[in-house]
Amino acid sequence: MAGTAGTPGTPRVLRAMNDRAALDLLLEHGPLSRTRIGKLTGLSKPTASQLLARLEAAGLVQVTGTTEGRPGPNAQLYAVDPAAAYAAGLDVTPGRIRAAVADITGRTVGEFELPTPGRRSTQPAVRQVTDALDGAVKTAGLTRADVHRLVIGTPGAFDPGTGRLRYASHLPGWHSPTLLDDLAAALPMPVEYENDVNLAAVAEQRLGVARGHDDFVLLWSQDGLGAALVLGGRLHRGWTGGAGEVGFLPVPGTPLVRHVTKANSGGYQELAGSQAVPEIAREIGLTAIPSGSYTEVAAALVGQAAAEDSGLGRLLLETYATRLATGLASLVSVLDPELVVLSGSALSSGGEVLRGLVQAELEELAPSRPRLVVGDVTEHPVLRGALESALAATRDEVFDTLSLR
Repeated sequence: MAGTAGTPGTPRVLRAMNDRAALDLLLEHGPLSRTRIGKLTGLSKPTASQLLARLEAAGLVQVTGTTEGRPGPNAQLYAVDPAAAYAAGLDVTPGRIRAAVADITGRTVGEFELPTPGRRSTQPAVRQVTDALDGAVKTAGLTRADVHRLVIGTPGAFDPGTGRLRYASHLPGWHSPTLLDDLAAALPMPVEYENDVNLAAVAEQRLGVARGHDDFVLLWSQDGLGAALVLGGRLHRGWTGGAGEVGFLPVPGTPLVRHVTKANSGGYQELAGSQAVPEIAREIGLTAIPSGSYTEVAAALVGQAAAEDSGLGRLLLETYATRLATGLASLVSVLDPELVVLSGSALSSGGEVLRGLVQAELEELAPSRPRLVVGDVTEHPVLRGALESALAATRDEVFDTLSLR
């Protein structure tokens, strides 16, 4: 009904829209003066002043200083109050859980890493999560109650129909049918769960090379080989959350893998996963193969080959690029994305040299020709994506309370 509070076009709704626009500008640009906020939003000085007074009274912005060194009187600078809210993220792998807490501006204020001794662990997953979160909260000088939202990234995905973790048999202790209910009972804040590769894509979309792109694929090579699919600006998760589990993809060049969920592997994983890189090195005659996990060895071999870019190193990269492009060709042919992001240590260590080789191979194997780029977010991309996802929801919750006032 026209004139009802909260309907489009009413002063209340317009105020809420202006308030949110100003908060988003402060998050993007940092401290701004009233005049600058007015220019960026198109609001008059009196309206901008009322807006800032409203946000300051709500505890969302604070005065952080003045504009010094400019002609005329100094103007106050306003910024989002970092303590307005906090969000947390967890990156879960079989060997450890990495946790972090960020304030509402996105600045990380606490981090903690909890070793989890793989299949030897007898500690329940719920206890692992709470211990990791408490470690990060403690280093931030906060309590659990200060955290508005938590996003947990894991390999595989929780099936929305059953609530059970799928596609991640290598993650011990995380397959209980009551796990999600147990976590909800143990934690005081809303908790969301997301596939780890999807979160790496969120990080690239918010902070990295995929900013401004609505259709892209992120190919991830770390402990496993996976992909994230962003279509129309949104993650495509699939019916059971398994979209992007490309490691299971049958591809030419490997024996057909059956019972893939029991084997926790598939053709593309066998052909181009991290464990394939040292195999390629041995096949072409490289003898100086470092020790470590498959992921560490793959990153070291690919990085060294890219740095030298000659002889056997070049052959290793060319062979690896052909294998990567073999699986990518199927994804590209079906999805026709604008962009393909190469991420994870085994891919990012190859840099522009490996990227160029994969691009050339892909152009011969697939009908469409997306642009390939190396991911920008290389420091804990899964954790960063978890924080970005938690922060987005937290900001909506906290900022949109203004529209109810």
